Amino acid sequence: MEKLAWLLDGVVRIPGTRWRFGLDSLIGLFPGVGDVAGMLLGAGILYQGVRLGAPRPVIVGMLRNLVVDAAAGVIPVVGDLFDFAYRAHRRNADLLIEHLDRVQAQAQVSRRGSTVLAMMLAAGFIAVSLAVLWAVWSWLLG
Repeated sequence: MEKLAWLLDGVVRIPGTRWRFGLDSLIGLFPGVGDVAGMLLGAGILYQGVRLGAPRPVIVGMLRNLVVDAAAGVIPVVGDLFDFAYRAHRRNADLLIEHLDRVQAQAQVSRRGSTVLAMMLAAGFIAVSLAVLWAVWSWLLG
């Protein structure tokens, strides 16, 4: 999760600054395809959250970050700048790591129900995102 978040949101440092960007910002420059690819790569962190039994609030927070990132990503140029600043994948990794730290401290694991909810939300998110991207793409071409 850490490595994927770093790759997607922080692998390249702008010299002389503390600003970083990653693969998600670069592939997001390709309209439609780049945004979907970034979303699918970022879904790997969400998948780990589901696999590790993160509770609903963590999964919903991670989905919210992906939705915000994807929604902003369909706006040319502004979406790319937003992606550079928002760093949804880093946020998701941090959410999951914070949860895992709490679980380790409390020695409790709660897995009930989060897998089904996450899969339903993820499927809906992907369907809506693809429909929005298709509509934007059709509008741009037509």
